[in-house]
Amino acid sequence: MLPAPCAGCGADLGHLCPACRDLLATTPPEPAAALPRAHAAAPYDGPVRELLLAHKERGALGLAGPLGGALARAVRSALGRHPGRVPLLLVPVPSARAAVRARGHDPTLRLARAAAGALRREGLDARALPLLRHARPVADQAGLSAAERHHNLRGALTVRAPGRLRRSDRPGPAGYRPVLVDDLVTTGASLVEAARALAAAGLPPAGAATVAAAVPHHHRRRPGTPGR
Repeated sequence: MLPAPCAGCGADLGHLCPACRDLLATTPPEPAAALPRAHAAAPYDGPVRELLLAHKERGALGLAGPLGGALARAVRSALGRHPGRVPLLLVPVPSARAAVRARGHDPTLRLARAAAGALRREGLDARALPLLRHARPVADQAGLSAAERHHNLRGALTVRAPGRLRRSDRPGPAGYRPVLVDDLVTTGASLVEAARALAAAGLPPAGAATVAAAVPHHHRRRPGTPGR
């Protein structure tokens, strides 16, 4: 009966308040250090962090639209001002099967589909395709250093055989541009391994995009101080 607090800032203005919605829609995307042409829509801090956690870990599926819109802006930024007329194939970095089962959904695939929908509404030919899968088990990345994360994921991903995809998810005509997408980039280990797997299959990505990029602790803004 009572209005749900905003998942981003906690204000009692509904599931996503106007200020947090505006933050997702207007923050200028910036390059991320993971790969060449990898862009993030916003820093992983404050309300953006809370919104991603609410969608990913607490099943706030209604946030997929606004977060997917932010991801679509990062895709456009990664591809430059003139993405061209070649169809875009948004390839999400896959979650481990155990994580998908525990969460009850695949958050990155859901965001990729929302981003593809946002790009189509803008006139771009885009679709999301779960083209990658884990070829072997990997350790939990939490608590690992950057070097340990890269070692943990090296050789862990591969491209699905077309016959293992649902008919509706099978690639269309040749000539599409793969773009890697994820909810968050921290060290970049997942994007690097995903790019390697696509390139090994003859599908080098044209770029990579994420909703957010982790902010080093010493770069985080203190409350009340202006950002750069």
